[in-house]
Amino acid sequence: MKCATKSLLTLSVIFALTACDGDNGKDGQAGTNGKDGNHGSAGQTGSKGTDGANGMTSLLNQLTLPMGNEHCYFGGIALQSGIDSNSDGKLNEPEIKQTNYVCQPSPVTSQGAVLPYTAMRSDLQNGDIAGSTFEVRNGGYGSDMVAHPTKNTQFYALTDRGPNATYTGDYGKGKKFPTPDYTPRIGLFELQNNGQIVKLKEILLKRPDGTPITGLPNRSGLGGTGETPYDANGTPILVDNTQPYDPVNNPLKLDDYGLDGEGLVALKDGTFWISDEYGPHLVHYDANGVELSRINAFTGDDRVELNLPAEFANRRANRGMEGLAITPDEKTLVGIMQSTLYNPSKTVKDLDIVRIVTINLETRAVGQYLYKQEKNQNSNSGIVALSATEFLVIERDGAFYNTTPDAMKRIYKIDLSDATNLEEVASSGQLTQDEERGLLLQDNTLEEVVLEQGWDALNTAGIVPVSKSLVLDLVEQVSYPHDKLEGMWLIDYTRLGVLNDDDFATWSTNGTLEQKYLDAGKTQVDGNRLYLFEGLILNK
Repeated sequence: MKCATKSLLTLSVIFALTACDGDNGKDGQAGTNGKDGNHGSAGQTGSKGTDGANGMTSLLNQLTLPMGNEHCYFGGIALQSGIDSNSDGKLNEPEIKQTNYVCQPSPVTSQGAVLPYTAMRSDLQNGDIAGSTFEVRNGGYGSDMVAHPTKNTQFYALTDRGPNATYTGDYGKGKKFPTPDYTPRIGLFELQNNGQIVKLKEILLKRPDGTPITGLPNRSGLGGTGETPYDANGTPILVDNTQPYDPVNNPLKLDDYGLDGEGLVALKDGTFWISDEYGPHLVHYDANGVELSRINAFTGDDRVELNLPAEFANRRANRGMEGLAITPDEKTLVGIMQSTLYNPSKTVKDLDIVRIVTINLETRAVGQYLYKQEKNQNSNSGIVALSATEFLVIERDGAFYNTTPDAMKRIYKIDLSDATNLEEVASSGQLTQDEERGLLLQDNTLEEVVLEQGWDALNTAGIVPVSKSLVLDLVEQVSYPHDKLEGMWLIDYTRLGVLNDDDFATWSTNGTLEQKYLDAGKTQVDGNRLYLFEGLILNK
């Protein structure tokens, strides 16, 4: 019985193992895709949609710009573009979206533009050039220049006392005046779009009674420095040249109204202010050149109602108030001396300290500031106002670039805001105010302090000069060839014209009259030239 049971069990197991499924086999390879079926036929075209609204019309205006335009000073074209939003076929002001300018290039090249002139005389021997004569030119319009108050293509220019040259004769140091009856004057000029300059008119300067003045020196009590006037031959100019000299009955011919004009201001009412080198005097003239009033430092002059600080009477001969400006509101005159005052004497001549004066024409308040030059005995020969406190100032030497490569002709921007007003410094301790010498430090004039101790001594005492920054270096920009850069024409805050003093093309060497040349070879005669600079940023 045990064996039968065991066999049945074994068979059952074998049977069970025989009945189980085996593992799945590997997939076969994929078959190739069948071909795409044919496309169905196209459906019917849909119905046409409605038209959209018409678009707006774009328009273009072309305008011709005249000479003096703020965008194109010498004229040009303005191209205005925009959308005709009201569909009237015109591009109206509100519809203009963009304006492009095509400007005429400046015809005033780096050589400048020549001012017109005539010859007053051409019979004088030309220096040491045997058999040659030269022209004394009725030019000389370069002592200063200023913008016409309302016409930005026009400018006024000023002459000084007339053709003259340093000379020492039997009656002492003085000047030769080859045209002694010359009347100083103002010229009105216009710059054309071709770069040429036209003189529109000239205004001769006159006394209060309407008679023409001369450029002969003043008496010493009114600012004259004892210069003797001589004619072209070296003969003293007398009250009556047909009679011999007599100090009482026939003295030297002087002119208390004579003016050696150097600074010019043109007001909107048509009147002018001029500063000069004789007094210095500041004289107010009407539109016809007749004197209205004057300001100077001489309390004994019964022609004046307002005086400059007394120390301005100590001007160095031929280096008086070289520049004059007025603030944009036409309330305050601002004058700058050419060089260091002889305050108290010429011992301080070789310095770099220059005085600026301000005169409020309404309140009559007078202010005074200091300017520090780049080199001793440089000349500040022009000033023009940018604002109530900011000004452009010319600083130059007396050299010709053609013969002196390191000649200096520069324009600086100055600011009075943080400078010390000398007239407002109260007497206290070491600082005192003196009626004749002005503000003193330890009883020395400010000029004496700079001479003996330098500018640091003034700074220590709290006396700060005006700040300055360079705007233009004309030697670097245009190889400026003239010796006397003296006039500035502020057209706007991006354009500035400058003008030189040609001295009527008259010069002298060792007292001998000759033509004024720019070069040592005596081939280029000096003349008034306008140079124009654009692309400036003067109001920042």
